[in-house]
Amino acid sequence: MRRILFVVVLIFVLAAGAHAQDMRVSTREAARKRAALAEKAAAELAAARHEAALSRKKIFADRRALTNAVEALRRRKQALEKRNQTLNAQLAELKAQQDSLRPQLSQAREAHRDLQGFFRSAAQDLLKLVSQSYQTALEPGRYESARQLADQNTLPSMDHIRRLEQLLAGEIAHSGEVRLVKNGPFISRDGRQSRAELLLLGNFTAFYRNPSETGFLLFSDKSHRFFALSRLPEKRWRKKVQAYMDGRSEDVLIDISRGAALRQYTQRPRLVEQLRRGGPIVWPIVLIGILALAIIIERFVNLQRKSLNSDSFMAHLLELTSEGRWEDGRRLCERYRAKALPRVLNAGLEFHDASREDLENVLQEAILNEIPSIERFLSTLGMLAAIAPLLGLLGTVTGMINTFQAITFFGTGNPRVMSGGISEALITTMLGLAVAIPIMLAHSLLSRKVEKLIGEMEARAVAFVNQVSGGRRNTA
Repeated sequence: MRRILFVVVLIFVLAAGAHAQDMRVSTREAARKRAALAEKAAAELAAARHEAALSRKKIFADRRALTNAVEALRRRKQALEKRNQTLNAQLAELKAQQDSLRPQLSQAREAHRDLQGFFRSAAQDLLKLVSQSYQTALEPGRYESARQLADQNTLPSMDHIRRLEQLLAGEIAHSGEVRLVKNGPFISRDGRQSRAELLLLGNFTAFYRNPSETGFLLFSDKSHRFFALSRLPEKRWRKKVQAYMDGRSEDVLIDISRGAALRQYTQRPRLVEQLRRGGPIVWPIVLIGILALAIIIERFVNLQRKSLNSDSFMAHLLELTSEGRWEDGRRLCERYRAKALPRVLNAGLEFHDASREDLENVLQEAILNEIPSIERFLSTLGMLAAIAPLLGLLGTVTGMINTFQAITFFGTGNPRVMSGGISEALITTMLGLAVAIPIMLAHSLLSRKVEKLIGEMEARAVAFVNQVSGGRRNTA
């Protein structure tokens, strides 16, 4: 409608304008133009009406679509409201379930934390156990598996728990058994990677044996490898280990300190090394010990040769003398001439016709002649027993002098500087006492043996005199 009004107003405006501009325009021309304008206006009016009809039709169509859409939205709204009510009910129910499950969740979380903490603690213990286990040197992958379990930060799975259980069970089994490995790896004494026959006694002691040597093995917690002990064991120990590895012995050496005693064994100096540390005073003490040992052996052998079963000998001799068979008695004494008592009594047999006093003097002289050979070197042995501790004391004094000299020059900051003098002082004292005590003991035993032998000769000599003198009185 607006377009129609616009066209009419335009027509009137144009008509008024044309009339004002040229009043002389002819009526025909004006009529023709009015007709043209009228036709144009009628065409535009028809077009406008048509367009308005289309617009009205479209509007009605859009209105029905909007009405349908609004109705659909209303129905959807109702459905959503109904579903919302259902969901609210479900939400309330789920909240109630959540409230009821919250304590269980808390308990489950605590259980999970406890499980994770227990697993990590067990894994850390396993890692420490595996790192110190001798079996790791033979199976290097065990330590890596244990380390991965120890580094686990999340909740462990069943696979992790099974691996932990397998490693623990394997460690328990291997640590309680004796294993003989035919070709096991280790670092030899010269620092080279080698292979040999290994013997593992649980996680306490390990041995190796190759064609050239048999020795102890030490296990390194850092590199998880075996290292040959720098010092070979004594020969008797090596034989014991070899016999056990060959199945010829049922017992073997074991270090329950897991190598601590073996390390101390490598640091323990040998006898020659200790003697060298004792300084120059050690060698006179050693010479005294050797000389005393030679004297002791000689004295024991000599006294053993001079001794005999005096009871049976005297019984036989007195039987012969009681019957007056003096020559048979002399032959009996000559048979045991290497013994002291027969030599003494043989001298008495040669003077059996003499008086009692003369016979006693002869026997006493024979005993005195035997005493020097019996008591030979006893005084020397006593003197050596007295000199040995004095030399040890002298070494102690010289060692302490060296120690104080080292302190004077270097101070007390470095104990190694003082250790030489202290070692010299202690070793000489120890060696002097170690030599003197056995010498004194041997001197005491030998002295008692000599006294017993001399007393036995004196007693048998008195018995012989009594027998001879008594026989004379009976004859008279």
